[in-house]
Parts: sequence; C-alpha cells; structure tokens
Amino acid sequence: MALLKIARMGNPVLKKIADPIADPTDPQIAKLAADMIETLEDVGGNGLAAPQVHVSKRLVVYRIAAHQIPAGADFKPLPWTVLVNPVIEPLTDEKKPIWERCLSIPGLHGIVPRHTRVRCTATSLDGRPIERITRGFHAMLLQHECDHLDGILYPMRMTDLSTLAFNSELGERGFLFPRPVEEFVEDNAAATT
Repeated sequence: MALLKIARMGNPVLKKIADPIADPTDPQIAKLAADMIETLEDVGGNGLAAPQVHVSKRLVVYRIAAHQIPAGADFKPLPWTVLVNPVIEPLTDEKKPIWERCLSIPGLHGIVPRHTRVRCTATSLDGRPIERITRGFHAMLLQHECDHLDGILYPMRMTDLSTLAFNSELGERGFLFPRPVEEFVEDNAAATT
C-alpha cells in the first residue's frame, strides 16, 4: 500500500466528472481503495474520493470513527466502506446547514446546506450491490464525497460565502469539534446487498 498525494482546489482533476468503473472487482480498483484508506488513516480523515488522489474514477472510501462521535449520540462507529460508482438520491427536500471542510481545501471550513436524508446505491469491490439510507452526518459525508465525483467542491454548494473561513481563526475552540449530537442519528437501514 502507499500514501497518495491529495489534489488541491484548482487542480483540473477536481473539476472533471469522474469516469465510471467498468469492473468493480478489478484488483487495481481494490489496490486504489486500500491506498486511499491508508492515506486517510495517515491524515485522520473521514472520507476520500478518487479524484482527490488524482484518479478520475467513481470510487469513494469513508468511515466514521468512534472518537468523532460526540458523547450522548445514538450512533455507532462505521467501519471503512468502499463504494464503487455510488449514486446519491435525496429522500427529502429538507436541508440543514452543516460545517464542512475538505482535504482538497486545507485550512478552511464553511457552512453547506445538505439534504438530511439520502439513499446511496453503489457496488462493492466484490461486485455486490450496496444500498444505504442515511441521515444526519452520515448523509452529509456521502453527499460531500460523491460531489467530488461530479467535479463539485463544497464552496460551490455554499449559499453564504461569508461563512467560509480559516480554521485558525476559531482560536482556542479549534475546528468545530465536537460536532453537535443532533448531527449523529442512527440510520434507518445500514446496508443491503
């Protein structure tokens, strides 16, 4: 496995619509996913899309670690998940503002309105179908990562650019941790295959 270089905002790979993956069981796709997970482990991130590591393919890896879930939240950690050719479908018109940051835009954060409940369909690395219905932080994370597959970075979704700010300007408080308990709600359906 290898640590991969993160593409930053302005790089052409982040502006393109990523290509579908013809064969999810291709060993090269599994290697790319493993390298992406290792890269995220190294930087302590939650999610990564292949375009962020200079590969224009429709591949996302993500997890929600226990230390990122606030005390009192009714939410269990999610292990590493690999989504090949994911598709997001909003299940409600309701959107809520949520603070986001991105490895491709280091040092910044901003408020983005995201759908509160979505369905994600994808394929696993062994070719099985995946379907997840998610809410709250989980839904936001999937929307954020899948946006990368369509050449969209979170500032393009912001409705109030006055909230775009440097993390360092928060002083002793740091970057919005812990997240509010209400962002972490147990999903209606974990996964079906």
